[in-house]
Amino acid sequence: MRVENTRGRRRKVVGMVIGNKMQKTIVVEVMRLIKHPQYGKYIKRSTIYKAHDENNQAGVGDKVEIIETRPLSKTKSTKLVRIIEKAKR
Repeated sequence: MRVENTRGRRRKVVGMVIGNKMQKTIVVEVMRLIKHPQYGKYIKRSTIYKAHDENNQAGVGDKVEIIETRPLSKTKSTKLVRIIEKAKR
């Protein structure tokens, strides 16, 4: 019997880069729609993540995929998986 060391289900999310001024860090905004409990209207909500970008390859406006990881700093616990779409400059 072989037991593999797995990390469980790490959450992947897709968002837009809104900042890259820090070294090896990008700021990613993830938008989602929630339904208002009383009125039933869909409302946009956003969450901001700081993600590790080892090679400083993502730019502002890029659509990226990030994944949860161990805490890398006080505010950073996600890392860049891939750039889905580069921004039109």
